Amino acid sequence: MKKLTVALGERSYPIYIGANLLSQTELFTRHIKSKQVVIVTNETVAPLYLQKVLTHLSAYHVESVILSDGEQFKTLDSLNLIFDKLLASKFSRNTTLIALGGGVIGDMGGFAAACYQRGISFFQIPTTLLAQVDSSVGGKTGVNHPLGKNMIGAFYQPQAVIADVDVLDTLDDRQLAAGLAEVIKYGLIRDLDFFEWLEENIDALLARDKTALTYAIEQSCRMKAEVVAEDEHEGGVRATLNLGHTFGHAIETGMGYGHYLHGEAVAIGTCLAADLSQRKGFLNSDDVTRVIKLFERANLPVKSPAELSANHFIELMAVDKKNVDGAIRVILLEAIGKATLPMSVDNLSLTQTLQTYGR
Repeated sequence: MKKLTVALGERSYPIYIGANLLSQTELFTRHIKSKQVVIVTNETVAPLYLQKVLTHLSAYHVESVILSDGEQFKTLDSLNLIFDKLLASKFSRNTTLIALGGGVIGDMGGFAAACYQRGISFFQIPTTLLAQVDSSVGGKTGVNHPLGKNMIGAFYQPQAVIADVDVLDTLDDRQLAAGLAEVIKYGLIRDLDFFEWLEENIDALLARDKTALTYAIEQSCRMKAEVVAEDEHEGGVRATLNLGHTFGHAIETGMGYGHYLHGEAVAIGTCLAADLSQRKGFLNSDDVTRVIKLFERANLPVKSPAELSANHFIELMAVDKKNVDGAIRVILLEAIGKATLPMSVDNLSLTQTLQTYGR
């Protein structure tokens, strides 16, 4: 088992990475401080892993909330189902919430924990690759709104993250590829050596080689932990983790939540960001081709949806948390392995990228 730490002073917490972690009772009891536990999961994950988690919790009063599966259910209505269970069970401020699922469950479970009685403890058991390498770490929680993704939420850190690589055995190929989009992102923004390792090992990752997956998860979480420790509330360097996300969130909103998986939208968005980086004089054409090729090898989409016109796309991008005073700001690449901080970009350059490469 690998153990990393997100260093946030008194709120520091561990990330456990390895095989067979869901069989280790001590990992659960170590982070439960009361007798009341609520498990938030979904209809896909519950039949696979809920009972396994419950076997460790016989000494606790446990309730479960099983939500519908999918980005389209990451809503205030679903959030209220968690509050309904907590209130109906008369659970106190000492309750521990366990988020058992992918990014949607982690985001909603964490937001419910942040809000219920002004804050209860929670920990993450991410069951998708994307959640293991990204959304479970760093304390971003929230829900979507029809006009914008993740626009309602809070920064709220977990007590721990338990990333069991064995749960990826039940992940379908599309979800696995979607997680690789975020893995590739880390190499692009911070670590050229890791990007080159990914170029050499992408086939092993797609084949679910446990050694390769464990290394990729560990390196991704290490970089995420470093960034969060430096900039918890995204006032500076943490924004670089959003490479491709302003484009990607616009795709998810414009096409309807659930049409593209988050990682698929981020893959397209990162390719668009690479194209825009070339237009701004940072990358050369070989760099852009190299970025696109790795996403294609990971079985991810790389072209903007034809259904979204450039004007509509830009309107959607205007609803983003990085924007300031109405100016659209995006993360670009100075080089492979080095990202810029948020930069304002003009509509002409955006339109050129969306009308040429994005079709």
